[in-house]
Amino acid sequence: MDSKLTHEASAFINFRDYKFQDSKSHGFRWVDVKRLRLPAESVDDGELLAALIGHEQFRDDYAGGGVLLEGSRHGPYWLRLVTPEVYEAVSCEKTAHILWEWVNQFGDVPAELEADLQQEVFDRLSAADHIYYLSGLGDEAIHDWGRVHDCFHEFVLIDRSAGRITLLVAADD
Repeated sequence: MDSKLTHEASAFINFRDYKFQDSKSHGFRWVDVKRLRLPAESVDDGELLAALIGHEQFRDDYAGGGVLLEGSRHGPYWLRLVTPEVYEAVSCEKTAHILWEWVNQFGDVPAELEADLQQEVFDRLSAADHIYYLSGLGDEAIHDWGRVHDCFHEFVLIDRSAGRITLLVAADD
């Protein structure tokens, strides 16, 4: 693919920034949303996943270091072991179920947080043509300190009508 994905915008939702009834209910959870513009030419989803994996925004360990241009980690995984083949196509319904279960694992969330999640996460899910879930990676793919994340969910949302691919990571540490 000649054209590259272009980073458009990012959003970070930290559950600790919201007032829960039980102050520990935030569970050190957060959602990171990275939006990238699709290339002008038409490419298939496998090529888009490969382009995303090769993009600098994908080189993020999600443990406070941010995007590292020469990084070798992606979330809890060794970057070299993340390939388009380890992504599973999933429905919007399955994705929403996984995420709402994760969101509500410690009880209901504040209304403000729910509204922000709806706008940044669930509205994007509904608009996506295709959704892919990072799965199929075993223990051998976890890097030397990758278990700092108690839970790590990653989805790639492809919305061709908006010309956008979204990398969505929901995790806790």
